Amino acid sequence: MAFLKIRKAVIPAAGMGTRFLPATKATPKEMLPLVDKPLIQYAVEEAVAAGCTEIIIVTGRNKATMEDHFDKSPELEASLTARHRPALLEIAQSVTKLARIVYTRQPEPLGLGHAVLQAKYLVGDEPFAVILPDDIVDSSVPCMKQMVEAFHETQSSILGSEVVEREAISHYGCLDCITDLKNPQLLDVKNMVEKPKPEDAPSLNAIIGRYILTPRIFEMIEKTKPGAGGELQLTDAIKALLQYEKVYGFSYEGKRHDAGDKLGFLKATVEFALKHNELGPKFREWLMTQQFSESDQTLFALPRGHEKNVEMATV
Repeated sequence: MAFLKIRKAVIPAAGMGTRFLPATKATPKEMLPLVDKPLIQYAVEEAVAAGCTEIIIVTGRNKATMEDHFDKSPELEASLTARHRPALLEIAQSVTKLARIVYTRQPEPLGLGHAVLQAKYLVGDEPFAVILPDDIVDSSVPCMKQMVEAFHETQSSILGSEVVEREAISHYGCLDCITDLKNPQLLDVKNMVEKPKPEDAPSLNAIIGRYILTPRIFEMIEKTKPGAGGELQLTDAIKALLQYEKVYGFSYEGKRHDAGDKLGFLKATVEFALKHNELGPKFREWLMTQQFSESDQTLFALPRGHEKNVEMATV
């Protein structure tokens, strides 16, 4: 069998972002800035770092600003050139050079499975990555790059996974799995349960917004019956895929931020600002002048390994 590589990434970005209203009434949630870059750019950069050369963004109504963001802006570039702002000009131009980006529309928000299905003819008959821009993973090696390296080993579908608290597992798809003996980061998936009750969860291994899928997933999505609200769930289609192919979970290294949640977005903003090359020192200095309660300080906790880079605010 030929050795398969991951060349394409699908980024579903057609959701309405209702949890961020009124900010998202006219602005796509994916364009909300995490410090100085929109969420969608973090997803694209992660895909590129993983070796993907073609990015397929699934959009919906009122999402044109995402396309504009990755397109050239002659007026802006001319203005920056005339004002002799080469550093800013380089930043503006670099966004347009990240990768070949194509777009397809999801006419209605009918679930993640339905969104992925819209990319079927652009993906073709090859394995591909899926990155949800709501999930920001802060890691020294980009999360999807870690997964692509695991795919080179398995040549099978892989689902990003992390261990969560038992009371939180009901918010996620949950893996019924065993650890692979050869690679402890790989989880041999036997079954999946969507949002189980904590007492019924087969494990605490939750599925997060990173996937590598074989093209057979499209057939499984097409055969999947819609669930609540007429939505096609990707988890249901992957569960059906298990009948035909091996599927693995992958315990990635890094810290995930749920940027689709207001509190998670705020925490991510603080952590990324503290580590920002330009803003970090001044932001840290400002934090240290503030008076925070002990519980407030937990908002600024960084993942292990970053403690040396940040002096935490003190009461």
